[in-house]
Amino acid sequence: MKQRSSRLSLNRRSFLAGVGGTGVLVGLNHSKAFALTGDDTELNLAKVATPSSLVMLSENKIGSLNDGFTPASSRDRKNGSYVIRRGFEGDSRAQWVQYDWTKPVSINKIDVYWAIDPPRPNGPPGSGFGRTAAPASYRILYWNGSDFVPVSNAQGLGIAGDTFNATKFDEVKTDKLRLEVVPDEMHAAGIIEWKVSGSGPAPSLPPVVDAGIDRSVVIGGKTYLAGKAIWLQDLPGNTARWTKESGPGTVSFVNASAPVTTATFSAPGDYVLKLTGTGSGEQMSSTINVHAEAAPPKDRLDVVYTTKYAIDSPLWNTRAKTLIVDWIPHCINYCERTDIAANRGDGGIDNFIEAGKANRGEPHGRHKGYVFSNAWIHQTVESMCIALMVDPQGDQDIIDAQKQMRATLERWIPIILAAQMPDGYLQTAYILADRSQWPERWSPDHRGNHEGYVSGYFIESAINHYTLTDGKDLRLYNAAKKLADCWVANLGPGKKDWFDGHQEMEQALVRFGRFVNDQEGNHRGDAYIALAKFLLDSRRGGSEYDQSHLPPGQQYEAVGHAVRATYFYSGMADIAAETQDTDYQSAVISLWDNMVNKKYYLTGGIGSGETSEGFGPNYSLRNNSYCESCSSCGLVFFQYKLNIAYHNAKYADLYEQTMYNALLGGVALDGKSFCYTNPLVNTQRTVWHVCPCCVGNIPRTLLMMPTWAYVKDKTGLYVNLFVGSRIHVGKVAGTNVEMVQKTDYPWKGAIAITVNPEEAKTFSVYVRIPNRNTSKLYTESPALSGVRRFAVNGKEVTPHIEKGYAVVTRQWKAGDRIELELPMEPQRIVADNRVKADLGTVALKYGPLIYNVESADQQNIEQQLSDAPLKAEWRPDLLGGVMVISGKWQDGSPMTAIPNYARMNRVGPPVEYLGDTNVNYAPGATTSAGTTAPNRAAVASAAATAPPNTGGRNRRVMKAESKVWI
Repeated sequence: MKQRSSRLSLNRRSFLAGVGGTGVLVGLNHSKAFALTGDDTELNLAKVATPSSLVMLSENKIGSLNDGFTPASSRDRKNGSYVIRRGFEGDSRAQWVQYDWTKPVSINKIDVYWAIDPPRPNGPPGSGFGRTAAPASYRILYWNGSDFVPVSNAQGLGIAGDTFNATKFDEVKTDKLRLEVVPDEMHAAGIIEWKVSGSGPAPSLPPVVDAGIDRSVVIGGKTYLAGKAIWLQDLPGNTARWTKESGPGTVSFVNASAPVTTATFSAPGDYVLKLTGTGSGEQMSSTINVHAEAAPPKDRLDVVYTTKYAIDSPLWNTRAKTLIVDWIPHCINYCERTDIAANRGDGGIDNFIEAGKANRGEPHGRHKGYVFSNAWIHQTVESMCIALMVDPQGDQDIIDAQKQMRATLERWIPIILAAQMPDGYLQTAYILADRSQWPERWSPDHRGNHEGYVSGYFIESAINHYTLTDGKDLRLYNAAKKLADCWVANLGPGKKDWFDGHQEMEQALVRFGRFVNDQEGNHRGDAYIALAKFLLDSRRGGSEYDQSHLPPGQQYEAVGHAVRATYFYSGMADIAAETQDTDYQSAVISLWDNMVNKKYYLTGGIGSGETSEGFGPNYSLRNNSYCESCSSCGLVFFQYKLNIAYHNAKYADLYEQTMYNALLGGVALDGKSFCYTNPLVNTQRTVWHVCPCCVGNIPRTLLMMPTWAYVKDKTGLYVNLFVGSRIHVGKVAGTNVEMVQKTDYPWKGAIAITVNPEEAKTFSVYVRIPNRNTSKLYTESPALSGVRRFAVNGKEVTPHIEKGYAVVTRQWKAGDRIELELPMEPQRIVADNRVKADLGTVALKYGPLIYNVESADQQNIEQQLSDAPLKAEWRPDLLGGVMVISGKWQDGSPMTAIPNYARMNRVGPPVEYLGDTNVNYAPGATTSAGTTAPNRAAVASAAATAPPNTGGRNRRVMKAESKVWI
């Protein structure tokens, strides 16, 4: 029996073989007979083909092209679809999908079922942009042994909806068939199913076998195997079987003869599982890698809530002051403006004013902006609350800004509370909606309306308002409980089954549930955590775009919209820590591994932008990336949740990397503009945005320093970030503890940590020892790790290292001091060879900071770096004071690199209103009364005033002014 081995996948998001260099010679004749079996049924040759495409977008499911599905209509996407968009700007290549067979087959007919969305004449502006339409045209090509050429005498080429469109042509014999599609000017084209048939007897073809996606699993849990073995014909001799190819322990399959089954593992380690399909005298196999590891500790670490704190760090004092004095007031101003034109990020506090009128039965105006425009109000409220907890230390500018923030909160809070419905529900888009267009809350037809997204932000803002006021002002806290209780009363087992299109409520409910339990006890917040799990568990039957394609516990690859994904994974990590659900634990570590080791940018950003604000395939990390600022916030949340679940410093290493690079530079140095996207080549800053969802997310995340810097348990305190500061961490071992850090990190590696307990107590202090090699995608030289010096009260010690932490257990009294010095020197970084965008290039790093070269510092940045030594040099006169890396270019001229967070601050003025014509910021949203959210034409108008590099799929990089990879 002939044995073949294959790693090709039907639905894996990877670039599959396109036009191999050794195509099989083919023949052409003019027979128009069709392949018939004995019962006169056409054989679909596509079933055993391997699909591929010119560009793989993560919202697409390449395997849906040939999964044998017969749709009920052109709107039936339950098995997914393949969306084809026009090429990137400047890319004139025709877009195509392709089938490859293991041997030549005779073909003379195809059938295509187009995905076509009906127009929405009453939908909100913008909702029409994301829909798919019939293509403008298409043609069929085959591989003739040296090139793809059109078939002859094609008859049909239909574009009708709700049916298979048949096209017949002169028979060809080939091992590759291509469908070249031209979408119309305004919409993407979509294919639900593409069938292929031919003439002559049924060919003998091996089955197509796909073992699925690499993943991890916790010992004691199971992994869900979703393999595929597809034969051209269903014959008695067809068999499929799972086997263990390698691994340290025993693998037990529930049903080894079923491609879809589950498996458990007896011992930790790395395994290879093989799925083998046999039939028609041939055999094919496919393998996956499974990493089995111990489950996380039963007890998670505890949150250190952000309360009043002081910063004592040159870098962070400057950045915090910019956020407090310039950026947050800027957000307040734009949120209060009523003159922002439609389609320019309008819809601020005025929506709450009108919703309050509606609640009182008064005449009211229409809702402005996106259905989720409440989000930047709630984020800004939370940002103000956190900013007010930063000690101004006599800085008059900060004192004045904080005075204005207090006044703003007193002005806004009554307005927001008046917009809350009597039962606690709060979303102004619904409150102001035309009930004929949006008849009820929590409707499956309205998942795109962000009900949970905006509600979650409100709940989170209430937490930091409570800590700001030391629990003395309960207005937002009580309103948040009322809102959460409303959701608990209406959703859950035996009630309504629902999930939101944009995750946020899930992580907010867990965060709030923990907080309520900590403040009130008696398990008062447990119902909120239970509802969060219910909302997560309810995600099914949807698309990869919003991660509703599979149950959460069966998701092993990071796909879809990157912000939705990280918020989702953050909520999953919360639930895994709270419930010890092994399916969630296995899924979370699988998603983390896939994201960090296959889809992660060196800057700690995520989202290549090859889809709508989302992930691309594994290793597809173009430098003209998307890396939305909100996705960086979400990634910090996700890594932080894993840190408290696993007690492992590597997750803090990662969120430090994201904070210092992908997020810290999100707001310009002058605090007057921000980055919606953060590509690794150039960056476009904007004063506001068509979709200003990041404006409050950036400051609320960066300023919540006490929470990121420390976590704790009953007998220990963990130091995760090194920032000069004075922070009260609450009780450890029964006594209140203040932590004081003195350091000029990240510029210098010397760190002093003073532990000030109110009473002398014995407990452990865990100090993170950074591991700079955070991802398998990148290799650093020279390799730096460990600690150069570690001392307790002046006495040098060799600390015990546990999960990346130096552990010091002793009786601590006020004034006890830990001193350490971390290795800090310039490093060169190279990427994994599978990251094609970075082949032959190098990046620079110093401590946690990634560096950029900019044309402001040298004439030519389009050349290679020489092998001359690199030097770190402090430049107080540059960009507010930075450590530069200096070296030599290949031509011998001096090279200067600056920290990535300071990039693009020496270019022209920012755009006022930025948007991307190729992004639908609210897919699936249905109408709310008077919604004036941006439509595609409006976004295009906004983008027309922007410089070429505007973020999104069609970003053009004309001239590199700043870049990471050299």
